Amino acid sequence: MSKGGNFIKGRGAQLNVSNKFEAHQHEFRDDFLNYCASEGDEVQKNKTVLIETFPKTIVNKVSSPDVGMEYSLNPYQGCEHGCIYCYARNSHEYWGYSAGLDFERKILVKRNAVDLLEKRLRSKKWEAKPIILSGNTDCYQPIEKKLKVTRQLLETFLKYKHPVGIITKNALVQRDMDILRELAEDDLVSITLSVTSLSEETRSILEPRTASIKKRLETIDKLSRANIPVNVMMAPIIPAINSHEIMPLAKEISERGALSLGYTIVRLNGAIAQIFTDWIKKTMPDRADKVLNQIKSIHGGNLNDSRYGTRMKGEGEFATQVAQQFRLARKIYFSDKERIKLNCKLHENFKDGQMKLF
Repeated sequence: MSKGGNFIKGRGAQLNVSNKFEAHQHEFRDDFLNYCASEGDEVQKNKTVLIETFPKTIVNKVSSPDVGMEYSLNPYQGCEHGCIYCYARNSHEYWGYSAGLDFERKILVKRNAVDLLEKRLRSKKWEAKPIILSGNTDCYQPIEKKLKVTRQLLETFLKYKHPVGIITKNALVQRDMDILRELAEDDLVSITLSVTSLSEETRSILEPRTASIKKRLETIDKLSRANIPVNVMMAPIIPAINSHEIMPLAKEISERGALSLGYTIVRLNGAIAQIFTDWIKKTMPDRADKVLNQIKSIHGGNLNDSRYGTRMKGEGEFATQVAQQFRLARKIYFSDKERIKLNCKLHENFKDGQMKLF
């Protein structure tokens, strides 16, 4: 790995790409950059900024047939984890920001998330269906340690005996094991931990502000020992970066108690193609072309494929080899394990927050 002198430490994206919804674009001219360099000034502030929002709804209906969820809830928009490949980057453009550095540095906090969830769960029209936290951005990203919005949401799910799923890359989920244990007693919770690699070096460049691999493996251990069901997603598989780790990763997480292993193959949709291409040429110049060309081979000659049914798994020789490895990994390491089905039967008797006796 080789990083130039202009590399922005602690961030994934190395630039702010133009927002496709904006009528005007801006760029840094060379004379301005030279002036900043001569004066010792920062071209851009690298500090994370929190922006409070108050949306009208919080539970989102998921229509994609490629995603294994019906409803999602995201207490935050934008994500400080900075994963370079993240498909959610494009959603930041809807808020008027860039999918690049803005996505990592401008975090929108939904301050009324708990009230909106409670309103939804108390609604007479609502029938219990699993709601997934982090369908878009991570509910346990760094600011959660201070704000505790996700913890309050979990307390609300417990109060109303409602099923909830969690997707995260952060070991901070261990903080809430007291609530998770209670939810798990009634099959009301399932955790999916994202583990992209067993290599800390790979993790640090792909996902700069996420929990270390050591902490993530420790989290799988602790959750499973506490009888809290935990699954793992190896997402995404990126050719020539982590594609060689499927079998060893499957073995490691199975031994630590994970119940299942899923995956997706990288696709660089929307602005992410430009962001990822810029990033890999700065971090891995020796293999950038190889990686980009192999990604194209998976998606019919393009960096992205938006077709339902193929966009998440790809097609072609490489995609077939990956699928075969995962089938083998599941047969060897997960044949005696099974994901739990979340319990949707209790909520109706707890719509007012306490057990209905009659």
